[in-house]
Amino acid sequence: MATVDVTSANFVDTIKKNDLVVVDFWADWCGPCKKFAPIFKKVSENHDDVVFAKVDTDANQDIAGTLNIMSIPTVMAFHKGDMVFNQAGVLSAGQLEKVISQLKGI
Repeated sequence: MATVDVTSANFVDTIKKNDLVVVDFWADWCGPCKKFAPIFKKVSENHDDVVFAKVDTDANQDIAGTLNIMSIPTVMAFHKGDMVFNQAGVLSAGQLEKVISQLKGI
């Protein structure tokens, strides 16, 4: 599945209306975010049953503030609207795959 851009207007609906949503919080000026973006996209292609969302923290500061995003990239996962994973920093493809595998077991 391709990644989807999520904004303040559709964030809540996205995490509540889908069973499993993995979110990449990023910003255009962030070097590590640029390193992580292709990893996130590649892993998303392996999981048609998971929504992979991207949130630009500069354009959606209200979401970042509400979720206490202190550094980026940050990956969060939501299961039926509830946050079940939260980690800042660049994950490798293998690490992200492992997280998704564990989340699918919920």
